Amino acid sequence: MEEDVESRFRVGRLEVSDYEKGFISLLSQLTICPPISLDEFCSRFMEIEALDDDHVICVVEATKQGRLVATGSIFVEQKFLTGCGKVGHIKDVVIDSAARGMRLGQRVVGFLSKHARSVGCYKVILDCKPDNRGFYERCGF
Repeated sequence: MEEDVESRFRVGRLEVSDYEKGFISLLSQLTICPPISLDEFCSRFMEIEALDDDHVICVVEATKQGRLVATGSIFVEQKFLTGCGKVGHIKDVVIDSAARGMRLGQRVVGFLSKHARSVGCYKVILDCKPDNRGFYERCGF
């Protein structure tokens, strides 16, 4: 019996150990991302971690391979408008080229959208390139 997608992937928040699982090389599939040392990664990780729920990075790990195959992040903007409301901004969504077509992008966007709702965002904004528009429309944007 073929393994289902749910059991093959772990979806969760970025961890320090994800550096060794190819986080930076995965980001390089989205845009230019120069190599950084583990120390630099840990320093930035701690800065982001200090922001708690206002900056969350989601990762998807292929559990058998122990490598990351998808990621995305959300920033929560604190506003004065709408009664001191909050707006989520989804950014930097990338799926490993070898893992596309498995709905991992939908899982990343779903994870981030659920987080936005859990912290009280009244809306979530996602900007993308025109050729990615169809995908994000299927995700509800």
